[in-house]
Amino acid sequence: MWVGVPTAPSRPRGLATLPGMPNPFLSEEWMADVRAIRERHAGQTPPVTTSLKINQVVTDVPFGDGKVEPYLDTSSGHVVMEFGQLEDADATVTTDYATARILLVDQDPAAGMQAFLAGKVVVQGDMMKLMAMQTAIPRDETTEKIAEEIKAATA
Repeated sequence: MWVGVPTAPSRPRGLATLPGMPNPFLSEEWMADVRAIRERHAGQTPPVTTSLKINQVVTDVPFGDGKVEPYLDTSSGHVVMEFGQLEDADATVTTDYATARILLVDQDPAAGMQAFLAGKVVVQGDMMKLMAMQTAIPRDETTEKIAEEIKAATA
């Protein structure tokens, strides 16, 4: 379904970690860890009932060419985050690396709002769909566990 999706830059020399150790946020190794965490919990989370497709452009990345472009897609009823850009995205969010980490890993809504008001988060597209994301992804014990495992996997 995601034919031709480019991959993120590979880890620069000196960032190698041991298996099970945290990996740099948005590195290929980190994304592989996130996929594995989600696969371990497949079928244990409530479905996402709102279809959201959000492209992200993350700048000031401390590896590769300094930019990573992941997307978030819930149209399957599950949260899918991968590298690449969706042609039919509802919105594109551009932000710096540190802010992206606050939004995606720390999931701190107050810090996210402060970043938006400070101009660190630029949104193009359907702002209402983006705002719907705050309540679209159900929260339960398993989703909280997934979030904690992702935090633990993030260097």
